[in-house]
Amino acid sequence: MQNGKFVISLDFEIYWGVRDKKSIEAYRSELLGVRKVIPRLLNLFEKYEIQATFATVGLLFFDNKEEMKKAIPDIKPSYINKNLSPYFDLDKVVGETEDTDPYHFGKSLISQIVTKRQEIGSHTFCHYYCIEEGQTEAEFDADLEAAIKVADANNIRLQSFVFPRNQYNSAYLNILKRHGISSFRGNENSFFFDPSLTGLKLKLARALRLADTYINISGNNIYTQSQLSKDGIINIPASRFLRPFSTKLKPLEPLRLKRITRSMNAAAKSGRVYHLWWHPHNFGSYQDENFKFLEKILEHYQKLKTVYNFESINMGDLASQLLKQ
Repeated sequence: MQNGKFVISLDFEIYWGVRDKKSIEAYRSELLGVRKVIPRLLNLFEKYEIQATFATVGLLFFDNKEEMKKAIPDIKPSYINKNLSPYFDLDKVVGETEDTDPYHFGKSLISQIVTKRQEIGSHTFCHYYCIEEGQTEAEFDADLEAAIKVADANNIRLQSFVFPRNQYNSAYLNILKRHGISSFRGNENSFFFDPSLTGLKLKLARALRLADTYINISGNNIYTQSQLSKDGIINIPASRFLRPFSTKLKPLEPLRLKRITRSMNAAAKSGRVYHLWWHPHNFGSYQDENFKFLEKILEHYQKLKTVYNFESINMGDLASQLLKQ
């Protein structure tokens, strides 16, 4: 039997991922917190020998706004909802450099990730929404090409991909493959993780997702390695979103931890894959509480590594292993 795999992926986007949902003023603490979260994560991953994938928005790679503007693809997303595109107000809201605008630039943080030998994956160039009305395959292709170009300019080869807002679109897998992407993060296999839900169904789904954080509703969401290939590209589905600490839900923290560790146990014992994910900005507030909780997970991982040879591996390396089989 194969040994189980422990995969961690992070959606690294700073403000690009929430700009249509929250104002900088309302989310400033979380966004600025990323500056401390990234080095703390890297140090903790090093301590526990964790290999993670930081799926990074391409717009974070630049030294200044002029470089950023020159790299924007000619073909831009034509969403029906114009506010979803970051381009229409980019000139007005983006500062000149990372020093003056820590919300839209992240090159120094990317350098830290690379120095610690963690994987940089793609979260598209502009936090592209793959199932929103109006956008097209050609626009997605142009966006991905821009993401790969700026990564190449920084000597980074993108192999792994995470759909922004988990808007999985099977029609785009061939585009990913054509650009050399070997793996992507699929969604949990439960109806309430469907990113296309709206209205009352979405409200119900959110309630179920919250409840599922503490009690087992959707199952362990672990996956046999032989079932991950999808048309020549490796689907490494999510197992669990690591929700940030909440003061209101603090009494339920032991249940939240048990929900995760029990699924990790099941993966380690059966040789399956467990995939934990979150955003660095989720740790931006209540950093000590969030890191204390994460360290408990990583301590449990080390126990499973000792007993069952549970292996920490990033998305790109897991895909490489499975594609060779």
